[in-house]
Amino acid sequence: MSDTVENATIEILKGIQGSIAQLRAETTAFRVETLARFDKLEASLRKDRRNAAGMLVMMRATAGDFDARVSEVEERVTVLENRAS
Repeated sequence: MSDTVENATIEILKGIQGSIAQLRAETTAFRVETLARFDKLEASLRKDRRNAAGMLVMMRATAGDFDARVSEVEERVTVLENRAS
């Protein structure tokens, strides 16, 4: 019986060792995939920041242009109001 217990124990330990090896392989693969995804996210984030900065510049330019046009219209309205008076 002792021999059977030893054999069973050894088989159980071998199974545990195999499970640990498989877990390590899966963990390594998961880590590689995760790092690749992080790299893609970082690249995308940099691109989005550049795009947002460009849009901000365009919005400021558009707002400045709009303000200049409104000022021109206000000046024309003022001139017309002064003529009518």
